[in-house]
Amino acid sequence: MQRRPEPELMSDQAQVVAYAQADFRAGDQVLIEQLVPLLANRGSKLKIVDLGCGPGNITLRLAEQWSDAEVIGIDGSAAMLSIARKRAEAQGRLTRFLEASIQQLITTPLPVALASADVIVSNSVLHHLHDPQQFWRLVCLLGSPGTVVLHRDLRRPESEQQLNALQQRYLPEAPICLIDDYRASLRAAFTVDEVQSQLQLLGLEQLVVQEEDDRYLSVMGVL
Repeated sequence: MQRRPEPELMSDQAQVVAYAQADFRAGDQVLIEQLVPLLANRGSKLKIVDLGCGPGNITLRLAEQWSDAEVIGIDGSAAMLSIARKRAEAQGRLTRFLEASIQQLITTPLPVALASADVIVSNSVLHHLHDPQQFWRLVCLLGSPGTVVLHRDLRRPESEQQLNALQQRYLPEAPICLIDDYRASLRAAFTVDEVQSQLQLLGLEQLVVQEEDDRYLSVMGVL
């Protein structure tokens, strides 16, 4: 299946509400469980950056799991961040959120608060980008030698038939806008080979790209 890019930001209110109300807890927990062994000997005073944090699903789980860490969520959608901030306030967390696009962060001086992150994570962000190299350049700017990175994303199916099967298996009933977004995201996602090529262009071959189950891929390692 040929890749079909989708809009980079989710700012339509119906989209934002449907996404925020969807139950992604199982997938979010997978990312946390993958990160735990990577940070086993890293101490507790960490700076963790969540790229493309959306409504804060992962960001707030990170803040709960590593309560002594400084956790910063970044997203280009003001509508998404409005929900994230309300959730953080409701939970009594001082989690910081920053509204900025990846393009802004790689073309302007990086905020001091984001420099030298100990951990950089993202969940279902890469497939939104029209130029994925911007994402990996930002990872290099935010991190330094020793920074732990973990990125999970959808993996593009080989055919429309596989896409239909995935949608029926994992999202058979949902608001139509959420189903449409899910299908568009699968079409916009990258393959393992494509992500490996992206990393090679920036000399990040030490990061491991692997398939997960029938629809995800992960990128993990140390800069």
